[in-house]
Amino acid sequence: MDWRALDIFKGIDLNDSLVIDWSLENNRLKFDLIASIWPESDFYYPPKKDEYTCYRNALISFENITSITGLLSKESVKPSTDADGSIDYGNIDTLTVLEDKFELIGDFGKVEINGGALKFEVLE
Repeated sequence: MDWRALDIFKGIDLNDSLVIDWSLENNRLKFDLIASIWPESDFYYPPKKDEYTCYRNALISFENITSITGLLSKESVKPSTDADGSIDYGNIDTLTVLEDKFELIGDFGKVEINGGALKFEVLE
């Protein structure tokens, strides 16, 4: 199932969201994002004057995973530097939910996550 079909991502555009950081520890993989949020989302507010849409800090996490393959280290991924000096590691190109695993593709790798639960939260 594609991420767009999941209720937790209603009004969220992962393809327009920016990956700021990621980490793997204690059977938990998390991605820090600047999430692209649209009016269909409960997290939406009118965009700032210089924004395309509403952008907010968010977190995607995979909890209690049993194994993971394909995740690159941050040191091996070249970040983009924006005009304001902030850096990011691109977007989430795809997120697919399968029966017992997740597949996630972006500049951070072609990642296969076995087991666990997917969570999304807006942080501010």
